[in-house]
Amino acid sequence: MSMAKSHLVHLLFFLTAAAAAAAAASTSNSTTPTAYEMLERYKLPRGILPQGVERYVLHPDDGSFEVFFSGAGGCEFSVGEGDRYLLHYERRIAGTARAGSITALQGVSVKVFFVWFGITEVDRAGDQLSFRVGPLAASFPLRKFAVSPRCRCGFDCAAAAAGDGDTVAVAAS
Repeated sequence: MSMAKSHLVHLLFFLTAAAAAAAAASTSNSTTPTAYEMLERYKLPRGILPQGVERYVLHPDDGSFEVFFSGAGGCEFSVGEGDRYLLHYERRIAGTARAGSITALQGVSVKVFFVWFGITEVDRAGDQLSFRVGPLAASFPLRKFAVSPRCRCGFDCAAAAAGDGDTVAVAAS
């Protein structure tokens, strides 16, 4: 066998072994629930996290968590009638999850009338999901969070392109 054929055989063997190792790694990781599946285990809808979660860390003993998104700038998209609210997720968000709620939330903010406010809490009460911003809370039907929004266009990318939006109710508490 010539030297070139020998190198080619070794290269093919290496590529085959690398592909097999990558397949095995992806198979073993498939048993670990995704961040979206973990939300559902905590009785929260997957749609409160936008697409693009790279990885997460959950401490089951106290429910504290960190979620990391791909990309350097985080994720941003508009919601509400006429896109009146702009949501921003930092590259890293953190908080404490319990059944039906997230408290001490960090890294998620909403822009209302030119001012950014941190969303500090998410609570589920029946078929409603409330987001707390200081003394205010905005409530939405749970069904609006069945799917994860996409960065830049939100829950309905087709409607965002056409200029449609959702109605949002904001209430003081």
